[in-house]
Amino acid sequence: MDKITDDFPKLMEAVESARYAHSDGMGAYMCFMAVRLLEMKRILREDGGIYLHCDPTASHYLKAIMDAIFGWKNFRNEIVWQRDAAIRGAKQHSKQWPKIYDVLLFYSKGKEWKFQHATKPLDDDQIKRYRHVDDDGRRYRTSHLGDYSEKSINNLRERGLIHTSRTGKESKKYYLDEAKSVMGNLWTDIKGFGIRSASKEKTGYPTQKPLALYERIIKASTNEDDIVLDPFCGCATTLVAAERLNRQWIGIDIWDKAHETVIRRLQDEGLAAPDGDKGGRLFTVGRIEYSDEPPVRTDDGDEAVPFLRTKRRVDEPKERRMSRAEMLDFLIGENGLRCQGCDREFDDPRYLELDHNTPRSDGGLNHISNRILLCGPCNKLKSNQFTLSGLRRKNKELGYMAHESPAALKT
Repeated sequence: MDKITDDFPKLMEAVESARYAHSDGMGAYMCFMAVRLLEMKRILREDGGIYLHCDPTASHYLKAIMDAIFGWKNFRNEIVWQRDAAIRGAKQHSKQWPKIYDVLLFYSKGKEWKFQHATKPLDDDQIKRYRHVDDDGRRYRTSHLGDYSEKSINNLRERGLIHTSRTGKESKKYYLDEAKSVMGNLWTDIKGFGIRSASKEKTGYPTQKPLALYERIIKASTNEDDIVLDPFCGCATTLVAAERLNRQWIGIDIWDKAHETVIRRLQDEGLAAPDGDKGGRLFTVGRIEYSDEPPVRTDDGDEAVPFLRTKRRVDEPKERRMSRAEMLDFLIGENGLRCQGCDREFDDPRYLELDHNTPRSDGGLNHISNRILLCGPCNKLKSNQFTLSGLRRKNKELGYMAHESPAALKT
């Protein structure tokens, strides 16, 4: 429960900032991601890299989480992937700019990391610069020799890489057929729309990504036989891309069709034999290891930050509202004899009082979903000037508690 709060205070601040700026739901999602990203860092090689794929809804909050875990100095790139060239249909009439890109956050674990630049074909404007033609028909452009030494110039001359102008000025030749354009952090050449329509890659998975996208990432940041881990592997795109590139791989997902999808896609690619578990260059040299048993937990099953539990609305009887006694019994059943302000436990329900989470004067509902249990001191401290989060901050200032406490009903 206290691991993030006690061991990673900066990370907890990033989680809480998402919660306060956006919603409890966003805070819960950041906590969900934080505990998993901590494990990603733990098992990542010292020269390894990690890519987090997300959309702009939460990318800025996730970057703060990644900065807190991996360190802002290990942030390498924010990659913008333009997944669609245009938005079709009724969305053209919405009162905002069409949403056509995702974000990939690239971090290293340390100061040294594997990376090879990706290249792409030259565009028309770049090709136009190659306006000279050799006797053998090869197109080239020129560049001044700058600080080249006489020895280096002689070497270029021997290799036929010196261009001499009509005025006798020498410059270096760069041939078009050898030219490469380095890919930047704006990717517009891999489209994702086809995955959702007619594509041989299509599996029906709602957030499926193109193989070419993840092949680019794997090529850039790993070598052959390196291990690629995707803890949210879904329909196995990362795993298939890794296998095609002769990397070892591990995939994790809670989707009940993930295992059969991995087998089928590898078979479709010709990377697995018809029986699914033989042949190919798979992780265990001939077999796909698969387990549906969850890893053994080492935290006694405790929630990392229970105060980020998402609220649930409880439907009251239609014919009447719940009485205060019924609300009290319900909340004790959900949370036990615990004050939701200072997190102290009591042995008698008479120490706990029923109060509103959001004050009624601030628009709070007179409903069980807006009720909390507080001890007497916390109930006196909390007034209409304080929401529950405000109460926690005040309690911290007064030194009443050592850690945060549940803010809402247990899910």
